[in-house]
Amino acid sequence: MSEHRAGPPHKLAYAPVVLVAVALIVAAFVVLEGGGNGTAENGDEDLPQNAASGESPTGSCAPDEKLAPRCGAWWGAYIPYDANSSLTEPVYAFEKKIGRKLDLVYTYHDMSGKKADGELLTDDEQELGKDRMLMLAWESTVWKERHHANYTETQLGWKNIASGKYDAEIIDPQIRRLKAYGKRVLFSFDQEVDARIKEGAGTPAEYVAAYRHLHDRFRKLGADNVVWVWTVSGYLGSAATMKQLYPGDDYVDWIGMDQYNYFGCHDTTDWKDFDESQRPTYDWLLENISAKKPVMLAEFATAPDLADTGRQRGWYTAIPEVIRTMPKVKAMVHWNRATSEEAECDLTVNSGPALEGYREAGADRYFKQAVPTR
Repeated sequence: MSEHRAGPPHKLAYAPVVLVAVALIVAAFVVLEGGGNGTAENGDEDLPQNAASGESPTGSCAPDEKLAPRCGAWWGAYIPYDANSSLTEPVYAFEKKIGRKLDLVYTYHDMSGKKADGELLTDDEQELGKDRMLMLAWESTVWKERHHANYTETQLGWKNIASGKYDAEIIDPQIRRLKAYGKRVLFSFDQEVDARIKEGAGTPAEYVAAYRHLHDRFRKLGADNVVWVWTVSGYLGSAATMKQLYPGDDYVDWIGMDQYNYFGCHDTTDWKDFDESQRPTYDWLLENISAKKPVMLAEFATAPDLADTGRQRGWYTAIPEVIRTMPKVKAMVHWNRATSEEAECDLTVNSGPALEGYREAGADRYFKQAVPTR
């Protein structure tokens, strides 16, 4: 979440006895088989229903097994929960504003294990995931407020994740949820990882060990429907650190970057158009991390120019032309949340020229792909 990073949720008497006996046998069989429609496993709460449905898209533009579209790019967004802790309502409202359905909804979770934020695939996420893709970001922290309202948290530590300390209590139950869901999901562990070192998460080597342990744990428990996105802020001032943090091509399916035009926000003063804000990091990632992986603009947005309110519109309308010159970018996720109460830091496209520009960009045919249902 760039808001706090450095990237600058009985009629017969004998019948009951017979029925209980049969029920116990059936229940034991289900547990041994690890199946059932959302049946609890190892004491967990009910698991999600298998959401994979229908046939996969076909044709020359159909996405590959790692959910990368062969033509164009996915159009997605991060939308915060509303005051009633609903995610569905804000997403539906946003889609109405922009005149289209999102291909991808990006959400964030901690490792508290609590239903509101520490449970992967909440009811709202499952509802949205019926006809959209989901991108789940999992942080190795415990948030101190619901939905990370004030961005205060407790670090669990990468070395503890790598050691398996939290496998039984936190990690394995969530892996089983993802496995039961069945449908492919994009998944990021500690996004903007380069900014987390100073927050006390650990060293680059400890992160790589934690990432690989988590990846291997998913595979061991059979959650093969997870597509792995390694996400950095993309701030080139930490280029050397980003290199040290890469888990390797065998562990990564996508590379994600979070770059913004902050302009008058976060002590910046220069306006960067869409190309200027994205291309330097895009080029660097291909040259220094991997040119084999699809790239996701996992968070992007522009701050407003309060002296020229139309400037935001142009920033967004330029996207379709520019992104065609960055062919490895296969998904774009708008960060639709203000980074502070200051008008200079309003990154949303909820109204005005920003909405107009974003709406126009999202209507481009480059962002019109058949979304997979499995």
